[in-house]
Amino acid sequence: MIENNIISDHFTVEELKKLKITPPDAKMYKKIRSNWDSVAKPLDGMGDFELLTAKIGAVLGDENVDISKKAVIMMCADNGVVAEGISQSGQEVTLAVAKSMARKASSVGRMAMTAGADTIPVDIGINSDESVKGLLQRKVRRGTRNFAKEPAMTRAETLEAIAAGIEIVRGCKANGCRIIATGEMGIGNTTTSAAMAAAMLRCNVATVTGRGAGINGLERKIRVIESAIEKYDLYNKDTFEILMTVGGLDIAGLVGVCIGGALYHIPVVLDGVISMVSALAAGRLLSGVTDFIIPSHEGREPAVALLCEALSVRPVIRASLALGEGTGAVMMFALLDMALSVYKGRTTFDDISVSQYERYV
Repeated sequence: MIENNIISDHFTVEELKKLKITPPDAKMYKKIRSNWDSVAKPLDGMGDFELLTAKIGAVLGDENVDISKKAVIMMCADNGVVAEGISQSGQEVTLAVAKSMARKASSVGRMAMTAGADTIPVDIGINSDESVKGLLQRKVRRGTRNFAKEPAMTRAETLEAIAAGIEIVRGCKANGCRIIATGEMGIGNTTTSAAMAAAMLRCNVATVTGRGAGINGLERKIRVIESAIEKYDLYNKDTFEILMTVGGLDIAGLVGVCIGGALYHIPVVLDGVISMVSALAAGRLLSGVTDFIIPSHEGREPAVALLCEALSVRPVIRASLALGEGTGAVMMFALLDMALSVYKGRTTFDDISVSQYERYV
């Protein structure tokens, strides 16, 4: 795990790519899988949850897989591309929902309380100077630029947002957090995430672009993204250039959260399409990051299937969720807790006077 690679205020892309990640403990993974086999149930009876909990234990280096202290980090930021009419809501909605998050009154706040998770709403780029009690202040700038006209962020701004995400995870680690969920709020961020997905995956824009919160002008949204990809030649650019050009401060912050999870060995539960785009970007910027991510749900946005394939993950929740904020990831907390109650209860085959099942190769 990271010891001397503390992120400075002005680190570079080259320094970012040189950060060292210690892989999850492969022996611990096998031990936890073996422990699952000793539980009185059919082999692999808990399905994907046996694999996911073993992965979490390998990240933590903990056979007991203790995820009792949880947090959800919600990156809140505005996107200049809303000036192109790609959303039915104005930027004022970002601030309104962020205020609700700060009061723990939004959907993710309610769900996090039920799941026993702390909420960390972060102002990383809301287009307002208002100081909101309960919002962690990490503002890089008041929203991104309109990428239809110019790159969304400068190199320095992108790096500052990534650094903020990493440092927030470091703080969570210091506070004893064992698992993190990713969340976000930012009007226009299904446009930024679709643009990044299309560019990183080098696929047709219409294949990965959905209606987001419900815009009627889907064709215009697609045209705006297509024009940007052509304008900046993004099919031929690297991941950092794509993030800087058509990404958002919320996405850049979540890139940092994913990298921070890998550096500090905290599993990161992804939410929907925006989290997945962030994880893919993080993994391409720094090898090994995706070994620390946990999927939650298959969102409604069309990019999800391709992103899951690129990330080699298989979400277990298939409920057509499209709320955002980190709600699907927090829902996953509850499912993991229930699965771990079986694992930790450790009712053995001897306890029920039944011969243990054996694996045959």
